[in-house]
Amino acid sequence: MSKGYWIVRVSVNNAERYPEYLQAARPAFEKFGARFLVRGGQHEPMEGTSRERNVVVEFKDYATALACYRSPEYQAAKKIRNANADADFIVVEGAAA
Repeated sequence: MSKGYWIVRVSVNNAERYPEYLQAARPAFEKFGARFLVRGGQHEPMEGTSRERNVVVEFKDYATALACYRSPEYQAAKKIRNANADADFIVVEGAAA
């Protein structure tokens, strides 16, 4: 079974309040076994547009990645994120091993 991933690009508009989103999202991440592979860090845009933060989160499978995003825990956190940042967010199935 292929893993599932969140690929998220974020521009934070309110740095003082953005940590509230991270705290609110923690229960969803723990419940669904989220594993952060990329969280911010140095980057160099090569093509297209970019945002200041890039995040890749791994889940045991695609269904779990979707379930985490759709969970009440994450949807509550998402409201906080949307109030304090702009994001491009996709859920994608990993390549078969």
